[in-house]
Amino acid sequence: MKILVTGGLGFIGSHLVSRLLQEGHAVICLDNGYTGREENVQAHRDNPAFTLLWHDVAEPLPPELEKAGIEQIYHLACPASPPHYQADPIHTIRTGVWGTYHLLELAQKTGSRFLLASTSEVYGDPQVHPQPEDYWGHVNPIGPRACYDESKRLAETLTFDWQRQHQTEIRVARIFNTYGPAMREDDGRVVSNFIVQALRRDPLTVYGDGSQTRSFCYIADLIEGLVRLMNGPYPGPFNLGNPQEFTILELAQQVLALTGSPSPIVHRPLPTDDPKQRRPDIRKARTLLGWDPQIPLQVGLELTIPYFRRRLGLE
Repeated sequence: MKILVTGGLGFIGSHLVSRLLQEGHAVICLDNGYTGREENVQAHRDNPAFTLLWHDVAEPLPPELEKAGIEQIYHLACPASPPHYQADPIHTIRTGVWGTYHLLELAQKTGSRFLLASTSEVYGDPQVHPQPEDYWGHVNPIGPRACYDESKRLAETLTFDWQRQHQTEIRVARIFNTYGPAMREDDGRVVSNFIVQALRRDPLTVYGDGSQTRSFCYIADLIEGLVRLMNGPYPGPFNLGNPQEFTILELAQQVLALTGSPSPIVHRPLPTDDPKQRRPDIRKARTLLGWDPQIPLQVGLELTIPYFRRRLGLE
């Protein structure tokens, strides 16, 4: 098939591009390079089945895409870590809302199936644990995280309304914390923060007392879930994440043990609206998609740490 991946230079997007090319598809990677890196797809630049198109999805799409023979659209384009989406919150909102509008419009015109990469942040600081898909969330609509949380919530609304109004085939994935090679070392996510700090022998920064929990899904497991969702018959939404739950302090201790770092742990105040707990209920994905993450946290960290050693020039 001819498949469009927006945000294809990013962490998740570049892994998805590689998977789709390996399956024999032709892939158009659309990205503006805001947080994605061209080096993530460097191995595909000479592949005739790969096309890189520089564009910001917040702006109207190039008209040539309507005649490109696209059959599926994976819409991942959006800064996803707090430092990046808070750096320009208005553009984050435009990307989340107008970007989704433009891609849904393209899906309607081309008859493509459309997958929205939504987020566990639609649940906010949840009062239900673990979070099932029918939980409506607990989100501060005017806080510093709202530009991302609420734009993703509205993107979901827009996607389902587009299906109801235009009968466009849609799929919606709510992605929980994901990690692995190709993450940016400066993206502000907790896994990359801890690994980089440990390798540099800097103190590991834990916000609050470290008792807040997260669930960490290795990138290969997530990509499998996205592909199954896109090619299955169900619109979703589906939680995609690893249901194993760890405190932030437990994660810090695992990273220190696996890197052999002598770094101390330092505590800082919790950021505003930081969720106290986060764990996906994935019974729906297990039942309808046959999807279940296979890679435990320790194994995933062992696969990820060497990548950061190379990035930091510490091999």
